[in-house]
Amino acid sequence: MDTVALAVTDGMLHFELSVAYEVFGAEQSDATDPLYRVAVCGPGPVRFGRFRLEPDGGLDRLPYADTVIVPGWADVDVDPPAGLVDAVRAAHEAGARVASLCTGAFVLAAAGLLDGRRATTHWAHTEVLAARYPRVEVDPDVLYVDNGSVLTSAGKAAAMDLCLHLVRLDHGSAIANRVARTLVVPPHRAGGQAQFVTAPVPSRDDHPLGDLLPWAVERLDQALTVEDLARRANMSSRNLGRHFRSATGTTPLRWLLTQRIRRAQELLESTGDSIDAIAAATGMGTATTLRRHFNRTIGVPPDAYRRTFRSARSGARQQRHGS
Repeated sequence: MDTVALAVTDGMLHFELSVAYEVFGAEQSDATDPLYRVAVCGPGPVRFGRFRLEPDGGLDRLPYADTVIVPGWADVDVDPPAGLVDAVRAAHEAGARVASLCTGAFVLAAAGLLDGRRATTHWAHTEVLAARYPRVEVDPDVLYVDNGSVLTSAGKAAAMDLCLHLVRLDHGSAIANRVARTLVVPPHRAGGQAQFVTAPVPSRDDHPLGDLLPWAVERLDQALTVEDLARRANMSSRNLGRHFRSATGTTPLRWLLTQRIRRAQELLESTGDSIDAIAAATGMGTATTLRRHFNRTIGVPPDAYRRTFRSARSGARQQRHGS
């Protein structure tokens, strides 16, 4: 079982800490074992805001974790505690994957883990991060940045995006989607890195599209049209378009294409099916059509995407289990 250590100290942001604990500590009712063993590690009892937290162990436990999460750091105008910085650096040197949430990037930068790397943080603090650590390539326009063993997220809700991305790397799309459903959040959000994005869907049962979208997702292998969707929703095509734009920020056809690409991603990650078979299963028709849309949307061909995700998961597991 993978171990996730949440590195805490006085001044941490409780929202990001809670997000990480919820994602990695999420219980799966149909799973025999939890996905991760989660430990909160700190120098002793810590305070953030009006809260007081008793960690499970000290910062010296970080090097023994598979993944270390550094939540947001409240006061970016002062240097983070040296003990925390040293412990995070030691964990990375020991082979742990290290991820920061929001302004936790300042801790990683202080540890030298972001030197020469692309990184992000809360948009309000990207200029400060870039000025203080000029060797870091700060990107203010993404939800998160994955450098393999070092990852950073933008602010607040982007912490959820990065945590779910880590689950997806470790256990695949199906498990990450299940965790997202448990937390009542979309598994991917529009904006930022296109490789991990899909359009959000309404979550309210009484939404006009509440029944239509799950119905369409179950029929992605079929050549659905706007007229098919409108007929199923019992509304005109124009009215359907208005509801789609309001709920998802896009058109029915664009939403369908995004769902087909997302299904193709899942099949590429979890099966050995041929590109032709995946094209048929996602309603793309031919491998040529799938490759064209996939490359345009994701930025890489389907075969390259499959190699990347399989090697990332395999490599991470070999490193963690010492094989």
